[in-house]
Amino acid sequence: MSEGDIFKTPLYDCHVDLGGRMVEFAGYMLPVQYTGVIAEHKAVRAHAGLFDVSHMGELLISGRGALDNLQRILTNDFRNMKDGQARYTLMCTDEGGVVDDLLVYKKGDGHYLLAVNASNRRKDADWIAGRLEGEARMEDISDGVAQIALQGPASDAILARVSDAARLPVKYYTFSEDVAVAGVKCLVSRTGYTGEDGYELYMDASDAVQVWKSLLDAGADAPLVPAGLGARDTLRFEAAMPLYGHEMDAAITPFEANLSFGVKMNKGDFIGRAALEQKGEPPRLRAGLRVTGKGIAREHQTVYAGDKAVGATTSGTFCPYLGYAAAMAIVDRKYAELGTALEVDVRGRRVAAEVVPLPFYKRVK
Repeated sequence: MSEGDIFKTPLYDCHVDLGGRMVEFAGYMLPVQYTGVIAEHKAVRAHAGLFDVSHMGELLISGRGALDNLQRILTNDFRNMKDGQARYTLMCTDEGGVVDDLLVYKKGDGHYLLAVNASNRRKDADWIAGRLEGEARMEDISDGVAQIALQGPASDAILARVSDAARLPVKYYTFSEDVAVAGVKCLVSRTGYTGEDGYELYMDASDAVQVWKSLLDAGADAPLVPAGLGARDTLRFEAAMPLYGHEMDAAITPFEANLSFGVKMNKGDFIGRAALEQKGEPPRLRAGLRVTGKGIAREHQTVYAGDKAVGATTSGTFCPYLGYAAAMAIVDRKYAELGTALEVDVRGRRVAAEVVPLPFYKRVK
């Protein structure tokens, strides 16, 4: 894959056959929706949805020095990780901004899988490769890997029909390798980007169609629906899950994005640590806004307290499950307090909003 090219995932023909409306995203042709964003969103909340996320990047870090490099390049602490655990982390610039957020899977001592954002795959690979030291190597295996996300409360029952249920990961942020799913060996991870229970399955790209079709057949009565990029975004938004280029980027620190749980300042030195320490308490924070006026806030809209501009929205939409419009915003710290009345400039018109707790939606276990 070279920069500027547009590719098809292994499931492209499946999407077309199912009536998916295809769009270009992160260098791939992917379905933005099938029957409709709202219907797909509600189906995931109530039952289950199936997503093609084969555009995501996968990097292998291995060797005796793999752990030391992860400790130095990434913000979280991986020393106490056990085989079969996954961990959220960020990767920072020297100035403390965010290069990307990602998941680290520990496959064994000296053997880690990194799942990175699709739009950052090449940047992340180059960033890591240029900073590896000692006995460690990185391999970008993205082109040979497909990823399918099965999300929603019916996920357990559906996946158990086409796999050995006893081998499926039970705890959130754990995974099992070489699980036979519809006869295909998969890495099955208890993770997701929707705010629902579910799984992310990694497999050889050549096996993706078999797994996709088998899961849809197994979940036909759930009902399990194919879901596109549109619903994936509204679902992650309701769950207040950050998106690179929106809630974080090179100009936003992890602390400003309220992602301190993924940063371990006491683990020792890592890239960006000195800058984060020097910056001290962040002057601005990510906040949740419930729109109380008439209108829908979108990204990159100015947030006001009276006549004073106090920040800008990073994501905003109508929440299909909750039934109201909301936004996330980076605002001056004093205006991030719960209950603060603010306004969002929506195409030249001030729309009232109130700071509310994040996430907007949290599933009942």
